[in-house]
Amino acid sequence: AMLTVLRRGSALVAHARPSVARTSVRAFGARPANKVVESAAAAVADIFDGATLCVGGFGLCGIPEHLIAALRDQGTKGLICASNNAGVDDFGLGLLLQTKQVRRMISSYVGENKLFEAQYLGGELEVELTPQGTLAERLRAGGHGIPAFYTPTAANTLIQYGGFPIKYDSKGGVEIASLPRETRVFDGQTYVMEEAIRGDFALVKAQKADTRGNLVFNKTARNFNPECAKAGRITIAEVEEVVEAGEIDPDDVHLPGIFVDRVVLGTNYEKRIERVTTTDASGGGKGADLGGARGKIVKRAALEFEDGMYVNLGIGIPTLASNFLAPGIRIELQSENGLLGMGPYPTADAVDADLINAGKETVTMIPGSSIFSSSESFGMIRGRAVDLTVLGALQVSSTGDLSNWIIPGKMVKGMGGAMDLVGSGSRVVVTMEHAAKSGAPKILDATTLPLTGRGVVDRIITEMAVFDVVPGHGLVMREIADDVTMEQVKDKTGCAFLVDDNLKTF
Repeated sequence: AMLTVLRRGSALVAHARPSVARTSVRAFGARPANKVVESAAAAVADIFDGATLCVGGFGLCGIPEHLIAALRDQGTKGLICASNNAGVDDFGLGLLLQTKQVRRMISSYVGENKLFEAQYLGGELEVELTPQGTLAERLRAGGHGIPAFYTPTAANTLIQYGGFPIKYDSKGGVEIASLPRETRVFDGQTYVMEEAIRGDFALVKAQKADTRGNLVFNKTARNFNPECAKAGRITIAEVEEVVEAGEIDPDDVHLPGIFVDRVVLGTNYEKRIERVTTTDASGGGKGADLGGARGKIVKRAALEFEDGMYVNLGIGIPTLASNFLAPGIRIELQSENGLLGMGPYPTADAVDADLINAGKETVTMIPGSSIFSSSESFGMIRGRAVDLTVLGALQVSSTGDLSNWIIPGKMVKGMGGAMDLVGSGSRVVVTMEHAAKSGAPKILDATTLPLTGRGVVDRIITEMAVFDVVPGHGLVMREIADDVTMEQVKDKTGCAFLVDDNLKTF
């Protein structure tokens, strides 16, 4: 990445331009008729120190595990990896973090990878956190020869304004910070310009390939793999099955072989699952017997669903709300990792490592479901095809500002797809406990944490109350829980609010 040094106060802070490769999108020249190579080690042998890699996968689903292991064994270092996340501490790209072969991660989500978080906060690793949909589109644009694009995602946040720490120094100061993005206003709305990502190499995983490199993916293991494959100058695909050219029906090809340079047949896949979630034969499962504050929030959130809605549910409390649909209500759940029509958790004998939701939990599909890539998923979201988003928060302001992805210097989870979801213009409902574990209010006049979106929240549901954000008026309490008093709500709320004349209980 190009570095520009700017003076901030008395300190010098390096600012990093968004990482884009220096080479053309594809390698030119003839490619062999048969693209199958003998081993993962042979396939990655020419990956050089300092290379930019586009690596497919979502969590541990659809990751090129054999290619990553071969790269670890090869010892290539100084790598820049564009990948939604970095696996877990001891699997996936976490293996390359263990051996300190990665210089920079371009990702949307740190998640529960403690090594990733520790290396970043300790100044050992550069991290360019990027909204998930923006990352997918940067990769897609790179593969399609589009140098940059405008998106509403992350407008009026640190991503637009710059200054977000990409690298800390050994004392906890900012050594490299992000640069401000260019912006432009269309139809009265601010859009942020993002540059494409082009990799020197792409490492992807598919279910099947023919000898010409045509690929077929399996269920939600598709995710970022098509975008990464297109963005690589040299693309290496590892697969579970190789067939002769012509054995895959052209209509069944998910990624044409023109985007693939090498194919490796993998064996003995571990296919580790981050969160195995199951239901028993009667249909009971996780979340069925919720009680306490969380149960109250979940059951009230379920009343937000209307028949026929397309809904995106965040991790945790929002996801559980789908277990409490009112009779006669049918919704279709959209999971940003590439699934529309998400069903309940599977029985233990039907767990499939290639079928997960955005929380990395094992799920099923309902009749009429569809599977697609990450960029298409976020096209649905930005295009406002999703009717309702329900997600959690660390803080919400009286004007609908949302903070839910980072506590600077302490907790780095990443924004994942949240910035894309709340920036789309669709209805946004926040579900959260009314106060932090310390007792500090989470509903405030103004958020103190970095924003996920400004003025994006329509409704807040807690175990104590339901508030609507009304432009020009702030918060209006529409409902109060049947086990609390108004004084208790006021005591736990960090801002003033109005009370609906027709206040209801829940």
